[in-house]
Amino acid sequence: MTTIKLTIEYDGTAYVGWQRQPHHPTIQRELEEALFKITQIHIAVIGAGRTDSGVHALGQVASFQSDKILKEAQWAPAINSHLPNDITVLSSEKVPETFHARFSSKGKVYDYRMDLRAYRPALDRQRTWHFPRPLDIEAMREAMSGFVGAHDFTSFRGPRSQTSNPLCTISNLSLCSDSESMTIRIEGNRFLKQMVRTIVGTLIEVGQHKRKANTIQNILQAKNRRAAGRTAPAHGLYLVQVLY
Repeated sequence: MTTIKLTIEYDGTAYVGWQRQPHHPTIQRELEEALFKITQIHIAVIGAGRTDSGVHALGQVASFQSDKILKEAQWAPAINSHLPNDITVLSSEKVPETFHARFSSKGKVYDYRMDLRAYRPALDRQRTWHFPRPLDIEAMREAMSGFVGAHDFTSFRGPRSQTSNPLCTISNLSLCSDSESMTIRIEGNRFLKQMVRTIVGTLIEVGQHKRKANTIQNILQAKNRRAAGRTAPAHGLYLVQVLY
């Protein structure tokens, strides 16, 4: 059996997330159905992370095993020929048998994109969070330092989370903005369900002066979801890169 690593880009608008669900369109389901059309065998595809409904990816990673005789670079075009236009396999490569898209990962990088213009976007309405109200960018940058490091992120975990370990390490959190747009980038070793979106929502409340920049540690210490801010909409979130 050969283990193949895929790097995947997708627009998550039409899907209920990565993980296969009965009677609902998912990214995993589309990939597994494409592989079945190629191999005539049901092959399990393992994703590096379970992106939520509406979340996008620029560099999601998945792995699978097959004994079909295909050169490693041939898998990407073969799979793409059976995928809808909003999912693309960017590359396929052979990796050691011990490689596991999820458990071999050392971390992930996410971007959260916002449109700050006065009028709602037409083209990117499902790819950015439209937020036309004023924000104190410097206050948001000040608050970001409170997230960096190893912390218990229970206060930023969404409902029905399947992990019992709330400890995560954020290595980098940055903000890039101009008069029309803003991108928040976050890198960490692991993330809880809706954690990035809740961090963004909390930072936005700091930017609106609904919270003070120096209260992040208090929110973390509360270990209570109600202590943090709103959950930002899913359609502004992008999985940019999986680190190995």
